[in-house]
Amino acid sequence: MFSHKALFVSALVLAVALVESKEKDATSLQIGVKFKPESCPMKAQKGDQVYVHYKGMLTDGEEFDNSYKRDEPIDFKLGSGMVIRGWEQGLLGACQGEKRKLKIPPHLGYGDNGAPPRIPGGATLIFHVELVKIERS
Repeated sequence: MFSHKALFVSALVLAVALVESKEKDATSLQIGVKFKPESCPMKAQKGDQVYVHYKGMLTDGEEFDNSYKRDEPIDFKLGSGMVIRGWEQGLLGACQGEKRKLKIPPHLGYGDNGAPPRIPGGATLIFHVELVKIERS
């Protein structure tokens, strides 16, 4: 049978694990390179048409969008303002095939208004992105 002390310690360990599993909010864009191909003949730059697979989450781990589930990457012209600024900045210089984790503060994401109903106002966003293809004219 558990003692009160053992029960308390178990509850404390669980509480710490839950708190640590939630990511902290960001005040500036954070870019983590998770995979970089050995060869990188072309890096993404403004004006390129890019094709990107992604998984978007809030800092509590709740997923709000996922292109992998649709089996179709999003494509847009980099630097054209078609996506949030955190993506515009976070994909610059990436190689085709590169995977990055972008931690985007609210002012580079959806700001104080959010994107209801899935993204609340003031939310820090976590994106796991994969630059599938770069087209340059």
